[in-house]
Parts: sequence; C-alpha cells; structure tokens
Amino acid sequence: MAQQHKTRKNNRDITWLSFNNRVLQEANDPTVPLVERLRFLGIFSSNRDEFFKVRVASLHRLVHDEELNTDFDMDPEEVLKRIQKLTIGQQEDYTQTYQTLMEAMKVENIHILNENQLLPYQMDFVREFFSNQLRPFLVPLMLSNKREFPTLNDKAPYLAVLLEDSKKKSKYALIEIPTSINRLVILPSEEKEKTYLMYIDDIIRLYLREIFVIFEFNSLTAYSFKITRDAELDIEDDISTGIIEKISKGLERRKLGDPIRIVYDREIPKILLNHLLRRIGIAKAEHIIPSGRYHNMRDFTKFPDLGRKELVYPKLVPQTHPDLEGKRSILQVLTQKDVLLSYPYQRFDHLIDLLREAAIDPKVNFIYINLYRVASNSKVVNALENAVRNGKKVVVIVELRARFDEENNIFWANHLQEAGVKVIFGVPGLKVHSKLILIGKKEQGKDTLFAHVGTGNFNENTAKVYTDYSLLTSDVRITKEVEKVFKFLQNNYERAIFKNLWVSPFNSRRKIIDLIDKEITSAKEGKEAWMIIKVNNLVDDGIIRKLYQASTAGVKIQCIIRGTCGLVPGVKGMSDNISVISIIDRFLEHARVFITANQGSPLFFLGSADWMLRNLDFRVEVTTPVFQESLKEEIWQMIQWQLNDNQKARIIHRNHENDYQVNDLPPMRSQEKIYEWFQSFGS
Repeated sequence: MAQQHKTRKNNRDITWLSFNNRVLQEANDPTVPLVERLRFLGIFSSNRDEFFKVRVASLHRLVHDEELNTDFDMDPEEVLKRIQKLTIGQQEDYTQTYQTLMEAMKVENIHILNENQLLPYQMDFVREFFSNQLRPFLVPLMLSNKREFPTLNDKAPYLAVLLEDSKKKSKYALIEIPTSINRLVILPSEEKEKTYLMYIDDIIRLYLREIFVIFEFNSLTAYSFKITRDAELDIEDDISTGIIEKISKGLERRKLGDPIRIVYDREIPKILLNHLLRRIGIAKAEHIIPSGRYHNMRDFTKFPDLGRKELVYPKLVPQTHPDLEGKRSILQVLTQKDVLLSYPYQRFDHLIDLLREAAIDPKVNFIYINLYRVASNSKVVNALENAVRNGKKVVVIVELRARFDEENNIFWANHLQEAGVKVIFGVPGLKVHSKLILIGKKEQGKDTLFAHVGTGNFNENTAKVYTDYSLLTSDVRITKEVEKVFKFLQNNYERAIFKNLWVSPFNSRRKIIDLIDKEITSAKEGKEAWMIIKVNNLVDDGIIRKLYQASTAGVKIQCIIRGTCGLVPGVKGMSDNISVISIIDRFLEHARVFITANQGSPLFFLGSADWMLRNLDFRVEVTTPVFQESLKEEIWQMIQWQLNDNQKARIIHRNHENDYQVNDLPPMRSQEKIYEWFQSFGS
C-alpha cells in the first residue's frame, strides 16, 4: 500500500510549473487591471528564472551523482524531459500573453516604441537620455577566440552584436543591458491622451554605431539573450573559516555556476548563436530556448503605473488593529489578551511599535529575535539597535543562508554587531526559518515574557504583499516554550521537551501525525472528523501517505496549497475525501494554518513550516496553537472565505489544468472580502 501511495504522488517540480502557470493566468485575466497583468507577467518570468537556477540545476546534479539519486521519487532525467516539454509550452503561452497585453496597451493609448518608430521630437529626448544616463554604463566586450570568454552576469540580459565589414568579415561583441536603470523609459508625448515607452535595449540598438565608433563596419545588428546559472550555494567545510567568510566565498562561486539555460532571440544569425553556445558551454538542446526580442521580463514587476489609477489595483491601506488603536502600551494590552495581526490587511507597523516600546521601556530586560529575510532599509533592525543603546540585552539569530538574500543578511549581521547586538549565525546543520520574538520584562519583582510566533518574515516590505499572521501573546504555555527555543538556538546542546509548540526538527512531524491519527480514530468511531490545511507547499511523502490513510478512513480534508502539491486529490479509494484549491491573487498567500475537528472542539495552529521534508526535518521551524477563542473565530472566518473563493481559487487535481473553482455562492474574492471585513472594524 505504501508503494501504491508513493506512485500516486505528483512530482514536486511538475506541480511547481503548474503553480507558475496559475501566475500566468493572472496575466491573462481581463478582470485584472492592465498594469497589474504586466506585473504578473514579470512575476512569472522571475519565478521561472529561479526555478531553473535552483530546481533544474538540482536535477542536473542528481543526474550526475548516483548517491544523491537513490531516494528521488522519479528518474531525474525523465523529470528534466517533462520540464522541457512543459516550459516550451508555457513559453508559447507567455509569448501569446505578451502580444495580447501589447495590444491591450494600444487600446489604452499606451505604446512601446522600438528604435525605428520614434517621432522626431522624441529622438531629441532619447539622444539626451542615451548620452547622459545610459552610455556611462555601457562597456562592450569584444569577443575573440584568442581571449578567454568573459564571465556573464545571469541577473542581466545581454545584446549579442554582429559587426560586419565591407568584405563580410564578422566580429562579435556583447553589451550587458544595465539593471541599475529602469528597463522601460517613459518618452515625451505631444498628445495628452497617449503614453509612449521604450526599452533601453532599443535605445542601445539605436546608437550601436556610436558605441562602436572606433571601428569601421558596414553593418551592426544586435540580438538579445540571457543565461541562467546553477544557484546552489556551495559552502566550504573548513572549521578554520568563519561562517560569513564561507558564505561570501560561496556567493563568489555562485557567479561562476554552471550555465543551465540560454534564452535567445530567434532572429539571431546562426553563426552568432553557435559562437555564443560554444563559448558559453551549453551543448544540450533542452537548455537552448528560442524566444522573442526581449528577455528578463521580470523587470515588468516594476512596470510604472503611468499615473492612471484605473490601470492598477485600488490602494488598500492596512488597517489599525482595534485592540491596539490608541493604546499607549502594546505590552500592557498583551497582559490582558492575545493579539493576532493579519498582514497586509492590518498594519505591520504594530510590530515595529512593539519593538520600539520594548527598546525604550526601562522595565524590559531583553529582546530575542530570529531574522531570516529583512528589508533593505529595516525598521526592525533600527529598533533593535536602539534597544542596545538603551541598555537592553539584544540577541539576534541571523540565518545567513536565505537563498538570494545572503548578501543582504551578511550586511545586516555586520551592522548589528557594530551596534553592540549579540549576533548568532544559526545552528550548524539546520536552517533557522522560525519567526520568533521573545521580550522579557521585570515589573514589581515579577518576570513576564511576551512572545511573537508568526508565519512570515520580519520584513516591512513583503508585509505589504504577503498574507501572513503574527500571534502576539504573554500566555505562559507559549512564551515559556519560545524561551526554550531561543535557549536551543544559543546553546545547540540544550534540547527541550515541547508540549504545546511544534518545533522542527524535534516534534513537528510527530505532532502532525498524532493529530491526523486522532481524526482517523474519530472517523472510525463514527464521530465528526475533518481537517483544514493551508500551506505554501505540501510534498512530504510520509505526511501525504498519512493523509491518504485519513481520507480512506473517512476524514474530510480541505487543503489550500499555494504552490507545489505532491498530494493527488480525488482518487477513488485513496484520496476521494481530499480537495485542494490554490488561490493566486494580488497578494501572495503565505500563511500556514492547520485546523482539526478534535471531536467538536477544533484545534487551531499557525506557524512557519510548510509540509516538506526540509521544513519538518532539516530546519528550525515553530508552529503554535491558538488558544484564545476570539482569535480562533477570526482565523476560521478568513479560512472559510478562502475555501469558498469562486473568483481566484483554482482546483488542483491530477491533470494540472488549474480550472477556476465554481460554486453556487454569489461572486466572492476572498482577499477583497477579508480586507473589507477588517476595514469594517479597523481604521
């Protein structure tokens, strides 16, 4: 039976591609404002780049390492073939979507011009822009078989330039398209109703002769391409080297990672393409993808709103939490009741205010926090530094190995240390992914602990677009165990027993299994038995087998899975009591919630862990029970709206078609409904 269940599991990478296809659906949705559709196109492109850098690169490593290959659920070479087929199909859909959006822009009198379409008065503007802003960033790289091929930046697109003289002799050059300048330039317009934009790629094309003025060539043409590298961070196993130095060296090596993919303009001459492929070192056809004239469309994530409100989502101002509005002390509120903050519907500033209060309250002795990804201009860090200046003991566990945020984390770790903060760099062998704060206060001879357990990072920027929860509490059932977690993070040999918290890698898996088993027992006894699971990814083999067992026993299981879902719902005799939806909308669904029937007295949990092998066994993750009844009711209401969403929820099933959920309810978009709800009692 176990083997049968294992074979009825969706491959993680294939389901991820299905998730990204849901993002592309948003770009195709005519009910989404036009500029937001363009931004979803950018998100799709950015997601795909990261997929190749991480997942496809990992599959290549598996193919070439038999020891790594032993426990993989599918043959890596077969998965790579399926990925190739699916990504080519998605590329065709992407190209069609791009063309559709370009036509939609024209209807809105928005035009993207190329170098051959400029009006005379626009030429003057473009000439000045090129001379003053763009040209200083352009340093062509002349290619020669006699010289080593330059190391290419996989964060930027390139123009491959073919230069031909009167005798048809050819030379090749590369121009890196700068990423420090906005990709799209707004051009002047003498017609108020019309807006014109231009890619800086085409401005470079326009002035190729000026860029190569010292050469005498009859013909100069440029064709775009981009490469993707293996982004695995290899860290040296050298006990004499500090962790920051190890990761810094790993980041340098990442820049030289093996090329995984090249995407190129299909109009490029074969002689130039072959030269690039040979010099870059990509030979396999599945890594060589023909495309259109423009690449690196992740730049569309910053597509300008053009000052037209109808082309973007209406602004939703985060609401003030009613329990904190007008209160002088958040800590005082927490001595009376727990508080649940729901982002981005409510203000992340409440959390900043909590840290600021702790920083200046003379009765607060210490602040412990763990940081995974922080904003580039972090108010959280600022509050912690001020706490040190006010004589507080501040301990920060910084997880440096947050993929693609390593450099930012190294910067903040050094910054904190310089301010006098005690910084601890994670736990050897484990990635610290929990979202914890612990504040200690001594008042009238009594020690009180305040804790934060959350589902998202302490990042005020992502809190504007990620849906997450922060539970703030002084409940000793939680705070005492959060204190144990911080003791472990500071002294890795101190293992503790956790009665209430789920703490990976110690007891999260066991706690989940025990709760599922209780529902199985209830179902077999004819009692109420159900559970609701909301996570970003559900791919752990053991958990999936246990959920199949629960379904077979009669437990009703409803899942909201944003991203990868290895579980196959709706299979007769195995998972016919399991349903799965995925919500893709203007905010990124990021919260992790688990609710069980518990024989009529539902149990509620929220935390940082997805249901993946890495989160349950190889990371420090923390999930907390929610004890306060009013907060349970709040979570329940939001989850019910999400389960019944009939505008942005897609049904997940075996064929990965991403059909929209249809029901008999009036049209309801859960994110809008939740915001309106908070707005009704917020301010």
